[in-house]
Amino acid sequence: MKIFNPADGSLIRELAEDDAQAVAAKYARARAAQPDWAAVALGDRLDAVRKFKDVTEKRKAQLARTLTQETGKPIVQSRNELNALAGRIDFFLGKAQAALAPETVLADPQMHERITHEPLGVVANISAWNYPYFVGSNVFVPALLAGNAVLYKPSELAPLTGLAIGEMLHAAGVPADVFSVLIGSGPTGAALVDQPVDGVFFTGSYATGARIAAACAPRMLKLQLELGGKDPIYVCEDADVKTAAESLADGAMYNAGQSCCSVERIYVHERSYESFVETFTAIVKGYKRGDPMDETTYLGPLARAPQLAVLERQVADAAAKGAKLLVGGKRVAQQGNWFEATVLSGVDHSMELMREESFGPLIGIQKVAGDAEAVRLMNDTVYGLTAGIYTPDEARARRVLAQIRSGSVYWNCCDRVSPRLPWSGVGHSGVGVTLSTYGIQAFTRPKAWHLRSL
Repeated sequence: MKIFNPADGSLIRELAEDDAQAVAAKYARARAAQPDWAAVALGDRLDAVRKFKDVTEKRKAQLARTLTQETGKPIVQSRNELNALAGRIDFFLGKAQAALAPETVLADPQMHERITHEPLGVVANISAWNYPYFVGSNVFVPALLAGNAVLYKPSELAPLTGLAIGEMLHAAGVPADVFSVLIGSGPTGAALVDQPVDGVFFTGSYATGARIAAACAPRMLKLQLELGGKDPIYVCEDADVKTAAESLADGAMYNAGQSCCSVERIYVHERSYESFVETFTAIVKGYKRGDPMDETTYLGPLARAPQLAVLERQVADAAAKGAKLLVGGKRVAQQGNWFEATVLSGVDHSMELMREESFGPLIGIQKVAGDAEAVRLMNDTVYGLTAGIYTPDEARARRVLAQIRSGSVYWNCCDRVSPRLPWSGVGHSGVGVTLSTYGIQAFTRPKAWHLRSL
């Protein structure tokens, strides 16, 4: 497998892929190793994850450079991800003991009822490239803490980061067979899903998630799918235009819009529409595109070359149906996977731009007459990952957000994930939950104990 730098197309490295036979062998070793890992005291498993966190902090500069080289993420944003990783791991370290502790729910002289949280066993973790430390750690950290063995397949676009994660976990005391890294693309992932694992945890597109769900359905195993989004925001007429525009421009363009919770469509009240569009467009025009290793770069290339055609198609479709192109709209004429930061106004839901995931530096802004229309349009989607509203009126915000079909909602913020809150989706955005204490217990199977004293 060849790994290319998306900024200039240069070859970074070649790696041997894990074929079906290699995947099966790693599964067998993981299955054999898992009971011993589950028998390790939770305190010792916590210590191993704590050491992993310490190693990531010591190697931060090197890890950030590797991440930027293979995904094109600007170096500052790569460091931001690694800086925030420590806090996410600290959350799991602080909450795991309570989340995994046995619970007594009835204790009387005749009957004792309790719940224990047993590890699933061997879990398959097929991760994503856009935030490999965040997305990966949401799964493998609580999975390991709960006593599972993990077969970790990083994205073929970020395999070097995946290998580094494996090296650091092994150095921290996690046995090699308890956390195995599988290198490869689609066939490797398919071979992993075919193994008799106890859970499959996937982050990626709806299309791939649907195929995984179909493959897993007859086996009745634990399945968790974190998929895409078409995340809407509503800007009310009473919102501060400059504040909202600055926040939403960053929410739409950070990491070149390559996030499942990036702002993907904006609805603006007609009274503020013209002012917002003008302000938002000026902010986007000011973002610096350039070498992702440059400390001053905000916009890097796309990680996936095929996504360029998706963005071109969405721009052409919107323009043909009457949208106004305000900035950008095309590939950048240079080596690598570059696309201009693009803003369109005068859009509507007849356009693919407002219905299908863009996953790039592309945003449409639509005028609405009021709250009712905004709610209707925000819910007019097969996705349901995040949604938000900008207004100083908290009661109004709560009223609107309560009507939105979405796993997460935001008031005066966007593109935000907290380890303290569950991360889940509705519809094509997936099933299951990561993060929060629910995201720790997701890697366990509750066992009910009925204990009668005779």
